Amino acid sequence: MRVLVVEDEPDLRSALILALRDEGYAVDEAADGIEGLEKAEDWDYDAIVLDLMLPGMNGFELLRDLRKTKQTPVLILTARESAEDNIRGLDLGADDYVKKPFELEVMLARLRALIRRSAGHGSNEVTIGDIEVDLNARVVKKSGKTIQLTAKELMLVEFLVQHRGRWISRTQLYDHLFDEMASTASNLLDVHVSRVRKKLGSDFIQTRRGVGYSIDPRG
Repeated sequence: MRVLVVEDEPDLRSALILALRDEGYAVDEAADGIEGLEKAEDWDYDAIVLDLMLPGMNGFELLRDLRKTKQTPVLILTARESAEDNIRGLDLGADDYVKKPFELEVMLARLRALIRRSAGHGSNEVTIGDIEVDLNARVVKKSGKTIQLTAKELMLVEFLVQHRGRWISRTQLYDHLFDEMASTASNLLDVHVSRVRKKLGSDFIQTRRGVGYSIDPRG
């Protein structure tokens, strides 16, 4: 999953990026609202983590303009105590919010839930053949045995599971798994797909030449 962090406070921004990357997310960043809006409009992010108090353009303005063209899930970070401000953010199109200071695990859990809802998956658990994927616990089992996946391998599985039955193009999958600094000419995607197949079975991720990748394709 690819996430944009829009936060002007350097230490918090760095901490968020580190935590998200440790979870396997591809992360882009912006230190002000203007840059944040530009990136949010240019890329199809799985979610945006957005501070409200930003230089250049505040979070409310960014939300207002973004919702004219995109429905990307947005998780607000707010230090404001006023319920009116939090309500205003939700009314402008935010999907959820957490108040500063917050526990990283709480923020990550809310972000996972937000992405899962956006993908149309209300259930946390998905079974495909002998493979069980728990999206909440982030655990994958094969024939009842827990399989150890790297953070990026797990993110690959989660993304395809959340788009189960659909063919996802190579470009689309790459754009959701790697950030703006990664080279599209690399073979990173092939490496991760190959490793997941070795662990979960050669036919778990299916490929159709010229179309893309799918889990449990339907046609």
